[in-house]
Amino acid sequence: MSTVDASTVTADTLRTTLVALVPEWEKRYGVAPFITAAVSEYDAARLVGHTPETFSLDCVGRTAVTRGTDFVATVFGIRSKLVGLAEDPVRSFTWVPKATNYEWDRLVWLLYDREFQLLEAWKWCVADFQSSFDTIKRLSPAHMRTGRRLHARV
Repeated sequence: MSTVDASTVTADTLRTTLVALVPEWEKRYGVAPFITAAVSEYDAARLVGHTPETFSLDCVGRTAVTRGTDFVATVFGIRSKLVGLAEDPVRSFTWVPKATNYEWDRLVWLLYDREFQLLEAWKWCVADFQSSFDTIKRLSPAHMRTGRRLHARV
């Protein structure tokens, strides 16, 4: 088996390769590997201004279970939330997992298709999110779409 020198591969190429392996793994082993957190954090970071290099530096010392923010952009702690993947995500998702704490400054909500093509991204500041949704028990994509649009595929 050959290996690739990862230091010579761009971050976008790594993302593309990772996403391309998911369907093959699922075909062989029945369950797709869980890459959504890694891909959505990377995409959210890029949407708010990180370069692959600055995002990499920001992740030093962080683990998969680090509480609070996923990364820092400018001086704001950012939490990314992914609604999920489906054949038709616009019709498939009626419920959005609610942030369970407010230990972040900004939230980026992302919606993908099954090939991890970003369909939508919306940003919220913690104060607006909390005042809008703290008393709402079940959030929907329509709620999230009232934030600041970062990306929407036409």
